[in-house]
Amino acid sequence: MFRPGGRDDNYRNDLNYLAHTTFILRQNNDAFHDFDWTPMIETTHDNVYVNRWRSGDKTIFTVLNMNPEGVSGRLFRIDSTAGKHYVSLWSHENLKPVVDKGKTFLPVNAEGWAASSAGTRKEGSVDCIAELPNLISATLKGDSIKIHHASAGTMIIWKGNPSYQTPRKNLTILSDTTVRVKDIFGFYEGKIVLQLVENNRLKDENVLFIKGGRPWLVSEVVRTERVASLVSDMVLVPGTAIDVNVTAGDEFIPYPEVNMTVRIDSFLIDKYPVTNAQFFDFITNSGYKPADTTAYLRHWQSGTFKQGQDKYPVVYVSYEDIQAYTAWIGKRLPTQAEWQLAAQGTDNRKWPWGNDFHGTLCNNAFDRPTPVDAFAKGQSPYGAADMVGNVWQLTNDIYFNGTNYFGIIRGGSYYKPESSWWYIQGGPQQLDKTQIMLMVSPGFDRCATVGFRCVKDVDRKNFKLKP
Repeated sequence: MFRPGGRDDNYRNDLNYLAHTTFILRQNNDAFHDFDWTPMIETTHDNVYVNRWRSGDKTIFTVLNMNPEGVSGRLFRIDSTAGKHYVSLWSHENLKPVVDKGKTFLPVNAEGWAASSAGTRKEGSVDCIAELPNLISATLKGDSIKIHHASAGTMIIWKGNPSYQTPRKNLTILSDTTVRVKDIFGFYEGKIVLQLVENNRLKDENVLFIKGGRPWLVSEVVRTERVASLVSDMVLVPGTAIDVNVTAGDEFIPYPEVNMTVRIDSFLIDKYPVTNAQFFDFITNSGYKPADTTAYLRHWQSGTFKQGQDKYPVVYVSYEDIQAYTAWIGKRLPTQAEWQLAAQGTDNRKWPWGNDFHGTLCNNAFDRPTPVDAFAKGQSPYGAADMVGNVWQLTNDIYFNGTNYFGIIRGGSYYKPESSWWYIQGGPQQLDKTQIMLMVSPGFDRCATVGFRCVKDVDRKNFKLKP
C-alpha cells in the first residue's frame, strides 16, 4: 500500500471489498456475536464452507466458495420457512427456497474465480444469506411503494444495493405509508432496497425493482362536493364493482396495466360531452385565459364558436384548460373506470346500446363533428349519450412511464385516418378498447378530435332521484 504505485485499481478494489464486508458485519453484529455459532454446516458441494449465526428471529449464513468454477443453485438445508424469507445480503436479491424430495434447500450464487489466483488474496468468492422474519410488506405500483411493517425501527429506502456510497432515505413511520420514488430520488429505474433497522441493526429487508416502459398512474381523484339529487343535464350511475377488461388500441408504446376489478361509488355524469356553448359560458364568467395559448380553441373565430355550432363538443382544449373548467363548474373528469361503467353498464356490452354495431346510432366516421344530441337512440344503459364516435373523451387518468406522460382517451372520434397505422385509430371505438394519448405541452395536446365530459360525486346515503 505504501510503496510507489501501490494504490492502483487492485488497491481500490480491496477497499470496496472491505467496505462491502464491513457494512454487512456492522448491520448484523448482533448475529456475529453469537457465541454458539455453527461452523461448516453440511453442504451439497465440496470446498464450499457455510457458517451459521443466529440472533433472535434472524439467522445469517456466511458462504466461502473455494471452487474456481463457482457455485450456483441449492447448497444447504434449512429446517422451516414458516414466517421467514431469505435475502442475499451480498448481492441484495430475494432468494426462493428449493424443495426436493421433501427437503428444503437454500440456493447460493457465488461467482467463479481464476484458478491462477489460488494461493493469492484473490482466491475464493463469497455470499452472505439472511433468514429474516416477515416484518416488511411492500407493494410497488408504478414508482409508488406502499409500505407496511410490523415492528419498531427506522425504514431505510436505498437507491440500489445498500452501501456506504449508495443514496438513501430514512423514514420514521409507525406502520403504513406510501412513498413515491420520484419524490426521493427523481426519475429512476432499477433496484430499490427497503431495510428495517433498529439501533443500526438489520431486522428485515425487502428488494423491489422499478421497471421502465410500462406506464403507471400518477393522477389523483379530487372529489367534488357530494350532491343528494340529480343535477341538470347529468345522469346517475349507481355504484358497483366492475371488471375493467379493455385492450390497447396498439402496443407500439407499452400500455398501462388497467385490467382489474374496481369498486366504484355512485356518481353523476354529464349526459353529453361539454359543448362550445358551455365552454363559452365558462370563459365569459370566469375570465379564464391559459398561459400557453397555442392552438387554444383554434376552431372558434373572433373569440367565439361558429354560428350553429353551440351544441358541438368543445375541442382544442388541453388538460389544463379542462381542469380549470371542472374547478369552475364544481365537477371533475371521470376516471377511466367510471367512464367505462357509464358507457357500458355491468353486462360487458361492446357498444353503449348493445353488442351489435349500428352506424345510425353514433357519428360513424363522418369526417366532421356533430351536435352532441344528434344520436339520442345511441345512449348507454344509464342515459349517457354521444359516448362513442363524435370526439375522443379525455379521462382523469394520467400515466407516466419514466419519460413521457400519457392521458387515457375513450370512445373514438369522427376522424378516421387512412394513410398510416402510426396515427391513433379513429371512428367509433368499441367499449373494450382503450387508447393512450401522448401529452407534451398544452399547445401540443390541443387537437380537433379530443373533448371531455364531467362527473360529480354523490351523497349515496341521502340521494334522491326526485327533489
